[in-house]
Amino acid sequence: MRALVLRHDHASLPGPVGERLVERGYDLDERTIVPAERYGDPVVDFGFPAVGKHDLVLALGAPWSVYDRDKVGRWIDGELALLRGAHRAGVPVLAICFGAQALATALGGSVERAPRPEIGWTPVDTAAPELVPAGPWFQWHFDRFTVPPGAVELARSAVGPQAFRTGRSLAVQFHPELAEPTLRMWLDLGGTAEAAAHGLDAADLMSETRQRREESRRRAHDLVDAFLDSVATAPEPEASLRGAS
Repeated sequence: MRALVLRHDHASLPGPVGERLVERGYDLDERTIVPAERYGDPVVDFGFPAVGKHDLVLALGAPWSVYDRDKVGRWIDGELALLRGAHRAGVPVLAICFGAQALATALGGSVERAPRPEIGWTPVDTAAPELVPAGPWFQWHFDRFTVPPGAVELARSAVGPQAFRTGRSLAVQFHPELAEPTLRMWLDLGGTAEAAAHGLDAADLMSETRQRREESRRRAHDLVDAFLDSVATAPEPEASLRGAS
């Protein structure tokens, strides 16, 4: 089995989510959309593979906004088409943070600036703890999505929705893939100053991530298992998407 891993930038790593997919029998086909040398100028051309060449899609996070056409205008439409096509074809999609916002957009929802950012280890209110445990989960985002038509909201925080499922697709706003190497890169790429601007200390974020290493890894594995066993094996979605463009 092959899983397409959409790495929007070089600092997005599949971490324990990818690790669990491999343990469950998937070969990871990782595609980096914006290479390291274009991180500050992500308007690039990228050719997405055709739907049906993979058995699963994992869409990771990104430091940009889905709606910021000055930054993602050349490639976001291709990603939205891929996610929409995968969903329609019944190819399981696990979408994380930016990936979740892209999936929501692809299926008729929307993305907007959140009233406040969420950064750090945060619990969520979950209506489906067997699928999306309460956490705490790592967060680093400034936007929020609306749940697309026909989807079921599974979790939320005071800022907005945190997870939804539809057909064989699961989207989460938080970062189950987060591990120390990823956080270290984020901090080095401007995250230290960004965190400080919101009253957070980078060393504290790293220390807590280190302390939570094993529990967060187990929780990520549990999320992947629940996704594969309950969502990815759901009945085929209807051919048409209510409300999707």
